[in-house]
Amino acid sequence: MAAKTARSKSTSTKENGVRVEEGLSLFKSDKFDADAYVQSKCSINEKDIKQLCSYLLDLKKASAEEMRRSVYANYPAFIRTSKEISDLEGELSSIRNLLSTQATLIHGLANGVNIDHDGSPANGVLSFEDNDLSDLEKWAAEYPDQLDALLAERRVDEALAAFDEGELLISQANENHTLSSSLLSSLQFAIAERKQKLADQLAKAACQPSTRGGELRSAITALKRLGDGPRAHTVLLDAHFQRYQYNMQSLRPSSTSYGGAYTAALSQLVFSAISQASSDSLGIFGKEPAYSSELVTWATKQTEAFSLLVKRHALASSAAAGGLRAAAECAQIALGHCSLLEARGLSLCPVLLKHFKPIVEQALEANLKRIEENTAAMAAADDWVLTNPPAGSRHASTAFQNKLTSSAHRFNLMVQDFFEDVGPLLSMQLGSKALEGLFRVFNSYVDVLVRALPGSMEEEEANFEGFGNKIVQMAETEAQQLALLANASLLADELLPRAAMKLAPLDQTSHRTDDLRRHSDRQNRNPEQREWKRRLLSTVDKLKDAFCRQHALDLIFTEEGDSHLSADMYINMDGNGDDVDWFPSLIFQELYAKLNRMASLAADMFEGRERFATSLLMRLTETVILWLSGDQSFWDDIEEGPRPLGPLGLRQLYLDMKFVICFASQGRYLSRNLHRGTNEIITKALAAFSATGLDPYSDLPEDDWFNEICLDGMERLSGKAKGNNGEVHSPTASVSAQSVSSARSHGSY
Repeated sequence: MAAKTARSKSTSTKENGVRVEEGLSLFKSDKFDADAYVQSKCSINEKDIKQLCSYLLDLKKASAEEMRRSVYANYPAFIRTSKEISDLEGELSSIRNLLSTQATLIHGLANGVNIDHDGSPANGVLSFEDNDLSDLEKWAAEYPDQLDALLAERRVDEALAAFDEGELLISQANENHTLSSSLLSSLQFAIAERKQKLADQLAKAACQPSTRGGELRSAITALKRLGDGPRAHTVLLDAHFQRYQYNMQSLRPSSTSYGGAYTAALSQLVFSAISQASSDSLGIFGKEPAYSSELVTWATKQTEAFSLLVKRHALASSAAAGGLRAAAECAQIALGHCSLLEARGLSLCPVLLKHFKPIVEQALEANLKRIEENTAAMAAADDWVLTNPPAGSRHASTAFQNKLTSSAHRFNLMVQDFFEDVGPLLSMQLGSKALEGLFRVFNSYVDVLVRALPGSMEEEEANFEGFGNKIVQMAETEAQQLALLANASLLADELLPRAAMKLAPLDQTSHRTDDLRRHSDRQNRNPEQREWKRRLLSTVDKLKDAFCRQHALDLIFTEEGDSHLSADMYINMDGNGDDVDWFPSLIFQELYAKLNRMASLAADMFEGRERFATSLLMRLTETVILWLSGDQSFWDDIEEGPRPLGPLGLRQLYLDMKFVICFASQGRYLSRNLHRGTNEIITKALAAFSATGLDPYSDLPEDDWFNEICLDGMERLSGKAKGNNGEVHSPTASVSAQSVSSARSHGSY
């Protein structure tokens, strides 16, 4: 089995090698043209290059973020290992010193005792030479007392100098054999003992809250000179911790105090202590990895403790109450102080974000929920009449642009306040979440506007479970229903995107003049916000479709469910035998009248946004025509009914379609869909007539005849001309007699 696996791997390797060799053969050719090769592989245009650059930049950011997360995920293990190695090195050094001291003592004892050849001491006692003491021996005898005096008087610098002097003389005496081994061992023990005593004194003094910065640095430097660098660095960090803990005793968070003040004072203490500790560590110990690692670990621990305090005493209560501004300000204050440490190589903001981000997200969601609920409550009592912004509001200066109903004004004001609060969210990477949440709230508000349309409550009830209060004031008149669309379109197209510009990155907004910003707003808007605006407008289409569907159905059907637009309208014309007074059918007269009324109302409601009003009228006309084009029962009666479509019915249907094209063209809402829909209807009618064996074109007048009747009909219906005592007749009046009263009763204005 193993041999077979080895053979398969060998074969695979050889095959890969052959492929690589074949791929490289192109570059080995003498005829290889580098420029032509690059052109063949890079045949992309400037737009694709820009998209590729944008993709690569996003990939670079994602890669950097992933590397940062990976480093922080494994950093504690690295720090812990480094600390253990440093401690182990210190223990090995201590063991080495102890072994050296013990060997010296044994050697001194062996050389200092005079043993007789027979193995017994002379005269029963140890025998020493009775020479006079030398100056060096006198110094050695006085040296321990001198060290004790210096330590008692806290004369640290002189004590350190005395230690250095003693160690130098001991080294020289050991080399020159001017002192006995026992005396050398005694001196070394005395120095080690007093060094430990001085180190304990320095560590105790350094951790006193009253010790000033200069005194602390001097103590730590002295402790380092004593040869115990790891302990000196640990004492330095502990001293800064003790100092800011002592200063924190004056901070007493209160439920009635402003959380931002507490956060500012606390972050000033903590991050100033971390900054000073970093400065002292670098100044005394340099950039040695072991000390730098210990500093990072200590700073991370202090930041964790700080974030928990801020969460408990400032953020939690604000977030629970939906106080986004208070929560965001607290987080921003802390992040601002923390970011100043990055210049010292300490990137601690991710530690804060880990604790602050979830709780600020909670405040964000609570704020959005409040906007949603307040707007729903306002919609329950909204009279759907457009008014100027409330007196004294910040938007009153642009009153002609900001005419909204009361619930939309409330929604807009709350959104403006919301965006005043979310600036700090950018530093916490919550800008996208804020936009997504606001889109969700706007979508819910549009659902409320849809439910305000008469007739939509029953069929849409199951789709609107998320907005809380289901009570909504009905928009009965056409003016009120158009006001619903004015609300949604103005919010989605102008007010919300303009407010969302406050979330644009600083480098996109800080170096432009106001004129330039207005001129190039569309080009310079953040791509994410462009996509967000597109989604807002697509949500408005939901309301627009519901509006057009309702009015189309009101035109086509009676309250009892009968159709105003049936095949009998046209089929029965050839059986009446009456003279025909050619005029558009009543349903298309009503469609024209409705469009005229709406155009007149929209001229005031959509001032400055005529394009939206035009698209609305276009959509309504399309809805009626596309319904007729796709009504299978209508075409079944035309094509396969008991009575065929006659010449008069064909002419009337052709006239109705020409009438629609004529008034849509005059009103500038003739679309491709509308043109295609009318053409399909005419084509189907001609085909049905041809199926009877007759030539449809022999019974249809010229287009000028239809155009004249259409123009005359538009004039009469618009009140510019009247005939027969002002009455309007239609050859299909016998079939659609109910259409005028039904449509007018629903479209009061």
